[in-house]
Amino acid sequence: MRSFLLLLIFSLQLPLIAQEPESAPPSAANQTTMSAAEPEPEKRFDARINEAVAPYLDKVTNFVFGGIEVAKDVDGNPVKLPIVVVWLGLAAVIITIYFKFLNLRSWKLAADTIRGKYSSPDDPGEITHFQALCAALSGTVGLGNIAGVAIAISIGGPGATFWMILVGLFGMTSKFCECTLGVKYRSIENGVVYGGPMQYLKKGFAEKGMASFGMILAGLFAFLCIGGSFGGGNMVQANQASAQLAGLLGEESIFSENRWIFGLIMAVAVGLVIIGGIKSIATVTATLVPFMCGIYMLAGLVVIFSHVGQIGEAFGLIIQGAFAPIAVGGGVIGVMIQGMKRATFSNEAGIGSAAIAHSAAKTKFAASEGVVALLEPFIDTVVVCTTTALVIIITGTYSDPTLQGVAITSAAFGSVISWFPVILTIAVILFAFSTMVSWSYYGMQAWSHLFGRSKKAELIYKLIFCGFIVIGSSLSMGSVFDFSDAMIFAMSVPNIIAMYILMPKVKDEYVRYLEYTRSK
Repeated sequence: MRSFLLLLIFSLQLPLIAQEPESAPPSAANQTTMSAAEPEPEKRFDARINEAVAPYLDKVTNFVFGGIEVAKDVDGNPVKLPIVVVWLGLAAVIITIYFKFLNLRSWKLAADTIRGKYSSPDDPGEITHFQALCAALSGTVGLGNIAGVAIAISIGGPGATFWMILVGLFGMTSKFCECTLGVKYRSIENGVVYGGPMQYLKKGFAEKGMASFGMILAGLFAFLCIGGSFGGGNMVQANQASAQLAGLLGEESIFSENRWIFGLIMAVAVGLVIIGGIKSIATVTATLVPFMCGIYMLAGLVVIFSHVGQIGEAFGLIIQGAFAPIAVGGGVIGVMIQGMKRATFSNEAGIGSAAIAHSAAKTKFAASEGVVALLEPFIDTVVVCTTTALVIIITGTYSDPTLQGVAITSAAFGSVISWFPVILTIAVILFAFSTMVSWSYYGMQAWSHLFGRSKKAELIYKLIFCGFIVIGSSLSMGSVFDFSDAMIFAMSVPNIIAMYILMPKVKDEYVRYLEYTRSK
């Protein structure tokens, strides 16, 4: 596994090296012609990165999202239902039914747990329930809510919003299950917590007499999680943040012509934070996430209520589009795929990533953190994503063919609050920053599982992670989002196997925590 991962990392760098063969300097006679015909060196650098890396990302995407043809689009091309999307969505429904719709019954218990009603300063762990929630939310609330929603609606129409909300509601129980397992099977060494799917696949399966199978799945998850940290937790964030900044400053700005420079600046800033570990990350995200969400939601409400007469029409378009879609080939299935992909990318329920952050919470009861975690998909998808969707649908910017990604959302806010694209740019950069620092922790935990827990191994991962920030800022949006979707969805395969097998353990932990809270 180690040699394979090193080979993959090296292969991604090889084209960058190979594309610059040594050549003789141009003669004086043709220097003028060449300088006029060639783009500027810095701009070529962005293009070189994209040309070298994008083909590898596309191969990964095509492999993960292989599926069954269900329809044809307007051009006669096949529309496929990816097996991995069915796998994730079906699991959310089964787990919700198994726990008797716990996602709709545990709101008060979750609120009491977050405010520390059942906590003690002596509880094992590194961070509070609130800090764990913010650290996990910072990995989900971000560009997926701003750019991802815009992409889903521009491709699938307003109906994609319905499926995003539905996935968010069912995903609450998936998040409860995986985060409870994360705390139950965590390891604490010298005050440092190691948790997440790698631990419960290894320890939980050993309890079931499936130690070898668990070790294989744990290694697979760790490998995929590293890829997810480089993709959805890194490159997407850098890509859309640099795009928003370049769009705000105009085509003549240095960041428009040289987006890798923005990536380099962001890489340095992220590097300074992630050196401090989970406590440093939790401190930063506990401040940034509530502040950013507050500003973004307030602006969204201003836009929505400035078109108060169109709110009913917008919900009508959402319901109508969910079952009678016209914006995408493949009918209902096509729109459903778009909604599910964007919701999963945004809230990460069933993926296993949040279980890593929640494992660090101070608690004696594993289910206490699971109950806290189930609020994440609701906040992320049902609240924030729906707000973004209403803003885009009401203003109609999703139908503008000249806009894509975060530019759709920016134009929607700007149509009502002319100066808000400036604020949105700041928010996008901060969202991207907080998501990257959280995902660096997830990826580093996975890296440590494969390569050991030495400071040298951690430093190598952090340097590679920061390097991918520069790469992501230079790539085309399509390749980045497709690869990120692929890696994040692939993480669900070993994680959901673990949840299916260990669900009875989670139920036992939930009953134990309920008995404790009722005695207080």
